[in-house]
Amino acid sequence: MINSEETLMNTPGRISLVTGASCGHGRAVAEALARMGDTVILACRSGAAGAVARDQILARCPGARVAVLPLDVSSRRSIREAVQQLSAEYPKLDVLVNNAAAWWTERRVSADGVELVWATNVLGPFLLSRLLLPLLRASGAARIVNVASRQAGGLDLSDVELARKPYSGIRAYQASKQAVRMLTWALAGRLRNEPIVANALCPGFMKTALGRNASLGFRLILFALRPLQVSAERGARTAVWLASSTPGGAVSNQFYIDCRPAPCRFRDPGGCDELYRLCETAADQPVLPPAG
Repeated sequence: MINSEETLMNTPGRISLVTGASCGHGRAVAEALARMGDTVILACRSGAAGAVARDQILARCPGARVAVLPLDVSSRRSIREAVQQLSAEYPKLDVLVNNAAAWWTERRVSADGVELVWATNVLGPFLLSRLLLPLLRASGAARIVNVASRQAGGLDLSDVELARKPYSGIRAYQASKQAVRMLTWALAGRLRNEPIVANALCPGFMKTALGRNASLGFRLILFALRPLQVSAERGARTAVWLASSTPGGAVSNQFYIDCRPAPCRFRDPGGCDELYRLCETAADQPVLPPAG
């Protein structure tokens, strides 16, 4: 494995946004970036949980610059409001880490009426990345880091929300993580002549709260496998390396595991473009009015 500690930069002046940063992998990535000097924005669905994470990071990194941005990545309205707030407060964005993800055992839908795993893991990061492109371009050397997984596959572009098949939370999660990789390649291709790199990674089998929505049986399996799980801090190394190392800023359109490029079988250009266009159409749907 590449020794990521040898290639990380001190990064004062940079601005980084990490989604799902209130706990687990996201908080570990955010803390590492803050320790190196970034101004770090914790994009969290719960403002209270984000404030707790901010205070914990500040306690461990005195003098760090950490802010909380309310953001529910499953909601188009929330994403647009967050981008509007961010654009009003910051002149640029150097790093976007699309980390937030979730899954449920039963089928749920978002406030926009979209299957919730697809909305959270795919459409939300897609729309957020697209809307933040002006701030990323203003950086002059920006990085988009998408958190994917080895547990990927089974995506059916004719039924991305699993509306016709018997629902499985695991199947929905695996399909969403395949989509994350494919959208990374589609975006990287579209940005190939711009000063923005886009890469995906697998952080490994971590001790995080991702399984909190699983069935009791699956949670027991995860508990039994805890000796094989790495800490969130250990899992965060690849994302931090891509966000902050000199080599990480020089590559694009790659899939990384343990700070090393790894093969990805989800690279069919036609399929990637079809998925990108599908997400464009979904992201541009009118935002539903608030309930009540």
